[in-house]
Amino acid sequence: MNGTVVKNELIFDFASGILGPAKSIFASTYLQLNSSASKISNTFEGILGDNLMNNIDIVPKNLKYSDCIKSEVPNTDHKVKDPIQGFFGDLNNLKWKQVYKGFKEFTATIEDKDELKLIKMEPGVSVPLHSHGGKEYILVLEGSFRDEYGEYNIGDIQINDQKIKHTPIASKDTGCVCLSITEKEVIFFGKYGSFLNLFTFIKSFFKQK
Repeated sequence: MNGTVVKNELIFDFASGILGPAKSIFASTYLQLNSSASKISNTFEGILGDNLMNNIDIVPKNLKYSDCIKSEVPNTDHKVKDPIQGFFGDLNNLKWKQVYKGFKEFTATIEDKDELKLIKMEPGVSVPLHSHGGKEYILVLEGSFRDEYGEYNIGDIQINDQKIKHTPIASKDTGCVCLSITEKEVIFFGKYGSFLNLFTFIKSFFKQK
């Protein structure tokens, strides 16, 4: 599922303004880090803007010059801001939660059905073979990781569904920090799969309380 079409769907939905808070933060960070994705977004925004102008159901509002004078002056600061820094602040100051040795995460406090979190993996650390009940979105912020489907560096995203099983391994040289969204819980496989799935179930049970 980690192909061009599904990535472009995310960009198009962002340009259309229909994404929720978690995916909006994810997509805006992706566009900032990946120049190719940003160009695609600009193209989509142009197409959507033309369609809006040609929509006969939208009646232009007649404004007088005085309406414009009384309007608030818009913010003219056009500097590109880091969505991650703006939302999370300095990553070094976060209270990371250690899940197991070499693997830490920080879950964002955000009102959304999707769970947005930061993941930090020390060099060479891996995640056991797993899949997902829904889609999983991963964006590399620092370092890199690899799995059965390729290597992912800063600005690369991976979008997986329940058909994909993989074992992410952080770079032995740099480790990695990723922004992640999981629509549903992780499903583990292998020797410790049953134990890890039980742990995940208990964790999600208390989360709903």
